Amino acid sequence: MPSSSADLAQTWSFLQEEKIMDCYAIVYNYCTSSNTDGSTVESSDLSGGGARSLRDASDNLQDEALLRYYAEEWDRYTTSAKYIDRLFTYLNRHWVKRERDEGRMGVYTVYTLALVQWKQNFLLHIQNKNRKLTNIVLRLIENQRNGETIDVGDVKKVVDSFVSLGLDGSDSNKATFDVYKEHFEAPFINATEKYYKHKLDSFTTEDCISKYLKKAGKWLKEEEDRVRYMNIPAQKALLSRHAVLIREHVAAIWQDFENLLDFDKDEDLEWIWVIQAHMPEGLDPYRKKFEEHVKKAGLAAVANLTRVSGEDSVPTEVEPKAYVDALLEVHAKNQETLYRSFKYEVGFVASFDKACKDFINQNAATGPSSTKSAELLVKHADALLRKTNRVNGDNELEDALNKVIILFQYIEDKDVFQTLYTVRLSKRLIHGASASDEAEASMIAKLQEACGFEYTKSLQRMFMDMTLSKDLTNSFKEKMAQTHDDSELDVDFSVMVLGANLWPLTAPRDEFVIPKDILPTYERFTRYFGQKHQGRKLTWLWNYSKNELRTNYLKEKYTLICSSYQMAALLHYNDHDTLSLDELLEATGISKEILVQVLGILVKAKILINEEQDQYDLNPTSERLQVQEGILIALFARLSTMLTARDSEIRVNLDLPIKAVVKAESAGILNTVQEHRKYVIQAAIVRVMKARKQMKNQQLVQEIIAQISQRFTPQVPDIKKAIDTLLEKEYIERVDGQRDLLKYVA
Repeated sequence: MPSSSADLAQTWSFLQEEKIMDCYAIVYNYCTSSNTDGSTVESSDLSGGGARSLRDASDNLQDEALLRYYAEEWDRYTTSAKYIDRLFTYLNRHWVKRERDEGRMGVYTVYTLALVQWKQNFLLHIQNKNRKLTNIVLRLIENQRNGETIDVGDVKKVVDSFVSLGLDGSDSNKATFDVYKEHFEAPFINATEKYYKHKLDSFTTEDCISKYLKKAGKWLKEEEDRVRYMNIPAQKALLSRHAVLIREHVAAIWQDFENLLDFDKDEDLEWIWVIQAHMPEGLDPYRKKFEEHVKKAGLAAVANLTRVSGEDSVPTEVEPKAYVDALLEVHAKNQETLYRSFKYEVGFVASFDKACKDFINQNAATGPSSTKSAELLVKHADALLRKTNRVNGDNELEDALNKVIILFQYIEDKDVFQTLYTVRLSKRLIHGASASDEAEASMIAKLQEACGFEYTKSLQRMFMDMTLSKDLTNSFKEKMAQTHDDSELDVDFSVMVLGANLWPLTAPRDEFVIPKDILPTYERFTRYFGQKHQGRKLTWLWNYSKNELRTNYLKEKYTLICSSYQMAALLHYNDHDTLSLDELLEATGISKEILVQVLGILVKAKILINEEQDQYDLNPTSERLQVQEGILIALFARLSTMLTARDSEIRVNLDLPIKAVVKAESAGILNTVQEHRKYVIQAAIVRVMKARKQMKNQQLVQEIIAQISQRFTPQVPDIKKAIDTLLEKEYIERVDGQRDLLKYVA
C-alpha cells in the first residue's frame, strides 16, 4: 500500500492493480457459489469466534486495565466489522433482506451480526460477574467527581458500546436503549443519588441560600460537562440528580427568590434558573414571581411620580419626560436581570413582556384611562422632535427615539398613539417646529418597522404634501411678482395646501371675518388656486395659522408672533383706541368663549388694558411688554443675533394654546379613534367571514380579538354591536335553526 506521502502517480498505479475490486469479486463469487448459501455464511463463516477469543483474554484483567482493553478491542472490532460488512454488501442486499422479509428475524446483516456476537460472547460474560465493567465506569466517574483526572475517552467508548448494542429484533436498522438502560443508566442514577445525598449531609437549611446555590450550581455544571461524553438518555440521570439537589431546599429557595430580585443578586438568580429548569414543576412558579416583581417595580416607580396620598386621591399630572424615564429605568434594570440571570429564556421573556405591558398601560398616572400612557409617550416624542428639544447631537436624539419605541411596543392602544402622533406631527410641520426632517423620517421608519407600512402610510404622505405645498407657494409668488407691483404685495404671505383626508386638522366653526389688511392677498390666492386646480375647494384653517405683526406706536420695536384670532383683534386697533367686547365679537366673527381667552392673553402681556368690564383699550405707554408669572409668553432678550441691521426688534410669542380649543380638540381626537375602531372591527369581521364562510358567534369574537389586538384591545360588547350592524346591512346572516352560527352573504 502506498505511504501517506505518496504522490498521485504512485497512488494511481496501486489503484490500477484493482486489488480492492478483486476482494469484492472474490466475496461475490463465494456468496453465489453453488456450494455455499447464505445460511452457511451467517451461521458458520461469520460466527462469534472472534468475540469468544476476546472473552478468554479478558478474564485475568481488572479495573482500568479491563476498561482500557474493552475500549481498544471495541474500536478494533467494530472497525473490522464495518469493512467486512461492506465486502458482503451483496449478501446484505439480497439474501438477508429476503430472509427477513419472509419472517426470519434471527437473520442479520453482517455488521449487526457482529454486534450480536459481541454482546452474547463478550459483554454479557464480563457483566455477569457483578456488573464488572459497569462498576469500573461508575468508580471512575466518582473519582472524577472527587477531583481526580480520568481517561474520559475510554468511558465514552464503553457507554457508546452500550448504546450501539441495543438492537431492535423487528428492525435491524432501528436502535433501542435496552442494553444502555440495563447496564449503565439504572446503576448510574443510583450511584449519582447516593453520591449527592452524601454530599448534602454536610449542608443544613441554616446555611446561606446563596452558598447553597453556588454549591449546587457548581455540581450541576460538572454534571453537564460530564454528560457530554455520554449519550442523550443520560439526561434522565441528570434530572434525577437535580431533584436530589433541590428537593430538600426548594421551599427556602422559593422564599428567598423575591429578595434576590430586590437586591439584584444576578449570580444567585442564574443558579436558580440553571438548576430549577430541570425540576418536575420547572420554572413556571419563578417566571410568575418574576412577572409580579417587574410589575410591582413599575407601578411603584410611577406612583412616586404622582405623589398619591391616599386611595381616593386624584393622581397629579405627571411630566411626560419624567414618566417615560421612570418606565425606561424599570424596563432597563429588569431587562439586565433577564439577560444576566435568565439568559433571555423564552418563558422569562414572556413574563417580562407581560409585566411591562401591564404597568405601562395601567398605573397611577393613567388611572382608569387606557389611552393616557399613549398620550404621555406621544408628548415626550413630540418634545424630542421639536427644535426646542434639549438633546445634544443627532446620536443622542436617535438613542432617545429608540427608547420611545421600546415603550411603544408595549402600548395596547396603538391606534390612539397613531392618531395623537399624527396630530402632533401635523403641528410640527405646519409651524416649522421640527428639529430636522432626518429625525422625523427616522421616527417614522421605526414605527413602520414595529407596526408595518399601513401604520405609517399617512405620515409619509404628509411629507409629500409639504413638498407640493412649498412648490405651490413659490409658483404663486412668482406669478404675483409678474402681475402686481411691489406696493400691492405689502404682505409677506406663505400658504400650505394640505390634503383633507390625510391631515388631522379641524376647520373652525366660527364665521371668521378676514381682516381687510390681508383680504386682497386672500382673494388673489383663492383665484390663483381655483384657476390652477379646477373643481377643488379650499377650506381655510384660521385656527392653525401663525402671523407676525410689527408695532409702530411704541418706542421699542416689537414683532408680535400671534394667532389669526389675535391678529384679527389687534388689527382693529389701527383704527380704534378702544373697543368693547361686543364690537370685537362683531368685527372678528370669533365665538365669545374663544375671544375672551384670546383677549385675556393680550391683556396679561400688557398689550391691551382691561380696566372696565368688557372694555379693551390699546396700551399706548408701555415701555416694555410684561410677562406675568404663570403666563407662558416667550419674551426674547435683545441679543445681537436677533436684531436686524435696520431695526432693533424684540420678538414676543403670543400664540399660546387656547384652553377651549385644546379641550375640544382632545375630545375630538378620542371620538375619532372610537369611531374609526367601529369600522376596523366591522372590516375584520367581513374579512374573517369571507374566508371562513360560516362560523360560530363565540369563535368569531375570539378570532376578531386575536386579529385586532396588535392594534388595540377590542371590547366584546363592541364586537357584538359590529356583528349586529353587519347583520342589518346584510353582510352576514344567521343560519336557520342555529342562532349561534353566522354565515357570510356573498
